[in-house]
Amino acid sequence: MAKIALGNGREAVQVDCLQALIVEFICTFLFVFTGVGAAMTTDKLSANPLVGLFFVAMAHALVVAVMISAGFRISGGHLNPAVTLGLCVGGHITVIRSILYFIDQLLASAAACALLKYLTGGMTTPAHTLASGVDYSQGIIMEIILTFSLLFTVYATIVDPKKGNLEGLGPLLTGLVVGANIMAGGAFSGASMNPARSFGPALISGNWTDHWVYWVGPLIGGGLAGFIYENFFIVRTHIPLPRDDEAF
Repeated sequence: MAKIALGNGREAVQVDCLQALIVEFICTFLFVFTGVGAAMTTDKLSANPLVGLFFVAMAHALVVAVMISAGFRISGGHLNPAVTLGLCVGGHITVIRSILYFIDQLLASAAACALLKYLTGGMTTPAHTLASGVDYSQGIIMEIILTFSLLFTVYATIVDPKKGNLEGLGPLLTGLVVGANIMAGGAFSGASMNPARSFGPALISGNWTDHWVYWVGPLIGGGLAGFIYENFFIVRTHIPLPRDDEAF
């Protein structure tokens, strides 16, 4: 069974960690800027709801694929606290670095949304909320399933050392599943799958309605997928992360 690596506080001042945080901030910023910007564009153009949903889904699919690819070598291109948690549960990133990533991703999302508000002349950054008729339990379950599928894809196409002919296709396939999930769940829960993606718009718009759903659902889904895939489907041939102070 995979073991969670706690890590050490000294990680925060290591060069590789600082580089990873900078790259993770940049990639998350650009992801949120494009994703939220696409949603704001559909509002500005008063697009047909179905066309608007497809437009937003495709924008997220493309930017996720590109930003994972751009950040993968240095930070892993997580873009998402749920992804970070899923990888932490599998022992691929330490708890200490995961916390630093969480903070980094939230700051990047807030910065992207603040800039969008300024650049669009004060337009509201649309916050994720549950659709009319969707209660909390339904929204949470929807977000759990969508985020589970996202992390399952990340593990199967990027993390798993025996990915076979999928080598190099992981970022694209992950982007595609994000886009597909938005098409499937966008009209119900908003299909966030990402606490950071929901946090920035909520903070800048001041709309915290249903916001807790977009933490509970994605974190449960991401953590569950990471635990299941790592412990039941991966043949562990990699060297685990250090688990004690002597490794630092």
